[in-house]
This record gives sequence, structure tokens and C-alpha cells, in this order.
Amino acid sequence: MADKKQGSSLIPHQGGVVRNVVNQLKLILRLLGDSRVSLFLKVIPIGALAYLISPVDLAPGVVFPVIGALDDAAVIWLGSALFLELCPPNVVKEHMQELTNNLEDDSTDDVIDAESTDVK
Repeated sequence: MADKKQGSSLIPHQGGVVRNVVNQLKLILRLLGDSRVSLFLKVIPIGALAYLISPVDLAPGVVFPVIGALDDAAVIWLGSALFLELCPPNVVKEHMQELTNNLEDDSTDDVIDAESTDVK
């Protein structure tokens, strides 16, 4: 496993699962608004979302209860992963750096250690 690709994940793990999902969603929204990303690529996440909302379903939840929910999740996951992989790497990296810089700027220097007194 020595030749495993370094940095194969586009989104660095910042914390828990929810935080990673939120970061991925923010990245996708930023890339959708970026003019350097092809219009044809922008159709992928929009199409995945349209499939989730549309009443047409490949595996309906009534006939296949568990598979019905899993196919919706798989389409969303596949659409977002495919979109992020096909976007220009330099654009994705630029937006990821901006997102991680926003996360690292917690302003922990603003804490003031003091004692309080009641004024009558």
C-alpha cells in the first residue's frame, strides 16, 4: 500500500461526519456559483437533487422499503462525488483553502480572563 495516492480525499476531515457533510455541501454550492466550472458539470448535482425530489424513482420505497431509501442516498452521494472529481482541481483546491481558512479563524484570542463584581 506504499503507492497509495496522497491526499486522495478532496475534502480534508475537519471533525465529525456532520461537519464533513456541511463542508462538502458548502464546497458544492461555492463551485456551482463559480464561473470557471463548466455548465455541463453543474448539471450533475442539480440532476441528483432533482432525482431526490422527483416522484419518479428507480426503486420505490413501497416495493423495496430499504433499497428505496438507499438508492436516493446513493444517487446524491454519487452525484456529489462525481461533480467534485470532475471539477478543475485548482478551482476545488482554491475553494477548499478558503473554507478551511474560515474554519481555522476561531478568534480564540478574544477571550478575556477577569473577575466580576456586582455594582449597586
